[in-house]
Amino acid sequence: MPRTQPAAALHAARQCFFETGQDPHGLISDVILNSWRRCRRFGLSADVLLEGGPLEQAALRALHQQYEDIRRLCRPEMEALCSDAQVTSSVVILTAPDGLILDAMGSAEFLDKAARVAVRPGVTWSEAHTGTNAVGTALHDQVPIEVRGAEHYFSAHRVLSCSASPILDGRGRTIGVLDLSGEARVHPGHAMGLVRFAVDQIERRLLERDLAGREVIRLHPDAALLGTHREGILVFEDQHLVAANRYALHMLDINWSEIGHCRYDALFESASRGKPGIHTLRSARGREFRARQDRVPRRLGRAPRHGETLTRRHVEPIFDAPFNQKLERYSQLLDADIPILLQGETGSGKEIVAHELHRRSQRAQGPFVAVNCASLPESLIEAELFGYRTGAFTGARREGATGLLRDADGGILFLDEIGDMPLALQSRLLRVLQEREITPLGGGQSVPVDFAVISASHRHLHSEVAAGRFRGDLYYRIAQAELPLPSLREHADLAALIAKLWATLGGAEAEVSMAPDALQQLAAHPWPGNMRQLLGVLRTLLALATPATTLRIDDLPEELRTSTAGPIGRSAASLRALKHAAIQATLATCNGNLSQAARQLGLSRSTLYRHLHD
Repeated sequence: MPRTQPAAALHAARQCFFETGQDPHGLISDVILNSWRRCRRFGLSADVLLEGGPLEQAALRALHQQYEDIRRLCRPEMEALCSDAQVTSSVVILTAPDGLILDAMGSAEFLDKAARVAVRPGVTWSEAHTGTNAVGTALHDQVPIEVRGAEHYFSAHRVLSCSASPILDGRGRTIGVLDLSGEARVHPGHAMGLVRFAVDQIERRLLERDLAGREVIRLHPDAALLGTHREGILVFEDQHLVAANRYALHMLDINWSEIGHCRYDALFESASRGKPGIHTLRSARGREFRARQDRVPRRLGRAPRHGETLTRRHVEPIFDAPFNQKLERYSQLLDADIPILLQGETGSGKEIVAHELHRRSQRAQGPFVAVNCASLPESLIEAELFGYRTGAFTGARREGATGLLRDADGGILFLDEIGDMPLALQSRLLRVLQEREITPLGGGQSVPVDFAVISASHRHLHSEVAAGRFRGDLYYRIAQAELPLPSLREHADLAALIAKLWATLGGAEAEVSMAPDALQQLAAHPWPGNMRQLLGVLRTLLALATPATTLRIDDLPEELRTSTAGPIGRSAASLRALKHAAIQATLATCNGNLSQAARQLGLSRSTLYRHLHD
């Protein structure tokens, strides 16, 4: 039956189940019905309003310290999803393995509404406690799931529309749940794709933490997808399978129970192992894969420091020639220890630009530590930034913590959304930037630090200073050189940019091209979330696309199919520019093969050739 249920069908289903006690077969999905049945067995009443007041600061600190490793592991994806959540009036939620909410960030307006129905840190969203909901049901079924509106068991939760996925380690153990929740009446169609892609990245990093000294096999039926998030990963020790990812289990048609028990020769026909390069590997069931096998050395490079952003794929095409020249000049300023302030709308690529300045600077071999001043809880931001000594507060780790500012020593400190930093902390940060010394919470000897500073904000900080919401002395300390970033809608040729990003993100590797009508529709969208929103949509489309296909307008998320064209004068709205961008993107996908590109575009070879030269 269709995933999205008509309101009338859901209303009838609730009447049938909650008022008459009968099962509403055919009115809701089996997944939701089975969850409702479990909740009834738990003795839950659908009309109960779940209570869950805000935690005291000490309890919140203790909770965050207990799950610090999970929170740090998921922080890059949480922050990436946060921009999309702010645009779509949603919140990003991270929970512990039992469904206890650890973090919730995103739209400030919706965070307030969500808190009224107990969507806040410290509240457990397991099914047994909170009824049918995306977090709890995903935990029970161990699969990604959406629960929309009246599909929730508790009546009060009908205002929510939620998409969640469990986060699994290499042995199939749940370490948490990632969820994107918003208002039921405006559910974003791409939410589930964004969550699944983010969880793929988290699980991949988690799996690769523990590869030292082990044999790793990366496989996929299509060699072009080796190295992407879709590849299967198998980890062997003494010929026994000790870890894997979901993709590998699906490809080999095995389940998590095989981890720790299954041998290499039970999975593959060939006993040949460790071949260099990409080669063919046949499974015990006769399926052929392209595979790469290697043994990871026991001595790896240093683990990322606390707060350090993990390496991400470089997105060079967003930098045109004039902006590249600006980046060269500003990297020289950074080398001269001149603080740089990046100003731009939410999602305009401030962190990407900061990474690029780091890459071009003399500190490229040092750490890049990103601190999102808007997402750190106010009760913990001081401890996170400056570190603390043993016993500095209730719930503090026994060994203390160095803090993010010390982690940046020798590299770049990136203070994202610094305009949202509480005034009380601005004075202490100013003192650190002036004296280049840090004193941890709880006292002790000051520690000298050496880092260059890049700050960023979507707020106009000069106006914030005039309004008394930001310290003037701190502003003049961090804004000695300002670099404004244009919004995406101001880009001179948006269609060409989208085509380049598509190829860079892996569209060419997966042989997934984009039809001219789809490219035109994407170029016409206003993109209020700017580059981050666009990259999120492109990654979602790529994650859900079937290899060797052409995406058309019907494949786009529903909210993008109705976009209207931008300003008439914008060259991206030019059909000619769109046509050429689509052709170039398809040619990149086909490695320049005109015949293959013509087939994917539905044109004859001669027509394609004519379009290339008109």
